[in-house]
Formats: sequence, structure tokens, C-alpha cells
Amino acid sequence: MPERRLKLARPLIIALWLSLLFLPFKGISAAVILFILLLFLFVSASFLSRYKRNLAWISERLREGVQTVVSVSPGLFPAVRYLFLPVLCVLPFFTGDYFVDVAILAGIYIILASGLNVVVGFAGLLNLGFVAFYAIGAYVYALLNTKFGFGFWSALPFSVGLTAVAGFLLAIPALRLKGDYLAIVTLGFGEIVRLVLNNWDRVTQGPNGISGISRPFIASFSLGLIPYYYLVLFFVAVTVFITKRVYSSKVGRAWTALREDEIAASVMGIDATMYKLYAFAFGAFWAGLAGAIFAAKMQFVSPESFTFMESVLILCMVILGGIGSITGVILGAFILVILPEVLREVQLYRMLALGIGLVLLMIFRPQGLLGGKGVSFRS
Repeated sequence: MPERRLKLARPLIIALWLSLLFLPFKGISAAVILFILLLFLFVSASFLSRYKRNLAWISERLREGVQTVVSVSPGLFPAVRYLFLPVLCVLPFFTGDYFVDVAILAGIYIILASGLNVVVGFAGLLNLGFVAFYAIGAYVYALLNTKFGFGFWSALPFSVGLTAVAGFLLAIPALRLKGDYLAIVTLGFGEIVRLVLNNWDRVTQGPNGISGISRPFIASFSLGLIPYYYLVLFFVAVTVFITKRVYSSKVGRAWTALREDEIAASVMGIDATMYKLYAFAFGAFWAGLAGAIFAAKMQFVSPESFTFMESVLILCMVILGGIGSITGVILGAFILVILPEVLREVQLYRMLALGIGLVLLMIFRPQGLLGGKGVSFRS
């Protein structure tokens, strides 16, 4: 009986909560109208749930139809998937510079989210300070370029290498920690890096940041906006390809085993310490790559670009798309970069919409849009 009452009360609570969030923006009359509308929608959905069996039967028939089509032409769906690459290649010629700029930013965040997905999704290690590796990669390139005259391509190995080393070093004191304690340590590391960048004026120029960073050169030509788009697209393809291959390898299977049950994995002979170090270093590697690309694009870096909220945003991309899902991470990054630009006309409501969306996602689909089951932060 209590469970049934809770089930009946949940639509009422959700409708009331959303209406209260809407109240400061449009007043009480609009909030009441929204409450009535939401309550009506929830009641209608509850009524339709009585026909769950019929809907499930229709869904099963559709699934069988799709499987039949796939069995008849097994190469059809991979071919459709591969068509996206040519579309992305010709996209800049049919859109304006503004959209190309947003697409570049989306590509950078896809690389970042893929790196965090290695740590959070593959290995199950909750990291709330991932932006620190992003900052290290950006500042290493900025310093090597402005103070020592390194170009993008010659500085890139140092950016990704030093960032991977930083991830390896962070993992050493955090190896014995799990869950919330690991999250606190990584959060502290992120804040330490930001404060060092903000206060080490002699090297990082403090809050003023580093300007005059050069863009990549190819055959003595500086890359403009559209060529830079193709450079980012290339790095995104490399990131997705390598992370997918690693996830399908022995290392990826070991990460999955550690994520699901560390004790059982250790009994089976998996070196938990070493594979956790691998996860942190490998994830940090991609953050360093994204940081160098970001610094070259903006031609300016400052500590304000690497706050805790950036870590939260990257983690939201992983959670939204589906923890552990490579395709889901791409979708989550794309949504959380494109959606604020689409909602720019209603800028006041952008973060409200994002917050509401994430809460509803956690209630109705906690595994994410494309995520599977069984992903957790046990280790």
C-alpha cells in the first residue's frame, strides 16, 4: 500500500516541483497553468500505462522487423553509420562560421568526455577534477609556444605526455580510495591546479592568462576556421577509434571487471593497482590533447576557463549519453554544447532547462540515453 501511494504521488510531486522552479520567472498564474498541464500529462501517461502489454507487443513486432531487415542486408546499417563522416566533411560549406565554431567546440568536448569516460565509464572511478588535466594540457602548450617558440605539432607530444604523467601521479595516492572519497581527492586536485595557475604569476601570468598563442601550421600555412574544423574532426575520429579499440582489448575487459567487482577481478589475477593507473593516465592523455587544441583555437588561456563547473559539465556529458557508452558520450557532448546555443534566445532559462532535464533523466533513465545496465562507481 505505501508503494502504491508513492507511485500515485510521484507525478503530483514532480509537477509541483517543476511549477515551483518556474514560479520566479513567470509568476504564480503561469506556474499554476504549468502545474495543471503537467499533472494532466502525467495522469494521461499513467492511464496509457494500463495498455503496457499492447504497447510492448507492438514494440516487439517492430524490433523483430528491424532484425529481419538487418539479417537480409547486414551491411545496410554500418553503411548508414559511415555516411555521417562525409556529411561532417562537407558541413562547413553549407553553414556559417558561427556554426563551424560551435562544431569545433563540440569536437573538443567530445575528446574531453571520451577521456573522462575511460575513467568513469570503463574503470568506474569517479573523477570530479578532470578539468585539471584539461588545464595542464592547455598551459603546457601555451608556455612552450609563447616562451620557447615551440609550434603546435612539436609541443603536442609534451602536452599529452605531461598530462598523462600527471594522471598517473594523481592515481598513486588515490588508489586505496573508492566512491565519495576518491571523488573528494580528485576534486581537491582540480582546485589545486586551478589555484596554482591563478597565483603563479611569474610563470602562468596569473589571472591575466597567457595570450599570443599561435595556431597550428601545416606546410607553413596557419589554419583558419574551416581547416581547424577538419583538424578537430580528425582528432575526434582518432580519439573514438583508439578508445573503442582499447575498450575491446584485454585492458578494457580488465577495466570492466574492476568496475563491476574489484575483489572478484583481483582473485582472477587482474592487477587492480596497475589497471587503475592505466585508466587515469589514459583518460588524462585525451584531456591533454583537448587542452592543447583548445589553447590553439582560442589563442588565449586563463584559469577562468578551467573551473570546477567545467568538470561538472564534462561529467554531465558522460552521464547524459550513457556511462561507458562511446556513442553515448558523443551524443551527450553534442547535446550539451549545441543545446545552449539553440536556447540562446531564452538565455535566462538555459541552466534551468539543463537542470530539469538531468533530474528527469536520473528519475526515468538513470543509465543515460544510450547507456547499458550495471555501470557503477564501486571502485
